[in-house]
Amino acid sequence: MLAKIAVADYMSKHPVTVSPDTEVSSAFKKMLDHKITSVPVVDGHGKLVGIFSEKDGMKIFLESAYNQSMTGKVSEFMTAAPMVVDVDESLVDVATKFQNSPIRSFPVFKDGAMVGMISRVDVLRALVSAH
Repeated sequence: MLAKIAVADYMSKHPVTVSPDTEVSSAFKKMLDHKITSVPVVDGHGKLVGIFSEKDGMKIFLESAYNQSMTGKVSEFMTAAPMVVDVDESLVDVATKFQNSPIRSFPVFKDGAMVGMISRVDVLRALVSAH
């Protein structure tokens, strides 16, 4: 049963995004306001150029503890070329990727374009609704 569930069935279809020039403080506020652990970083054409996550935030936190400043652009701290998944991929395959990675959410692609995000919480929602 679970093997037949696709990413498309549980992904967030309208992910919150930021640009590479977004101030890190604004990116954190978006993440906190939307209760999400990462945001895709997209250029002016909507093309994925990276991902900015709470893990990147830990780097910024530690730096600000030493230099008393929390400034900078998302592009300075984001993970470029993040791992992505396909919209038709099985949630079982995605759960395996989550199991083998510290990453908590993946951008979802269809025909070369980002169409959503899938998180560990989304996979758990699928598990609960299947039983």
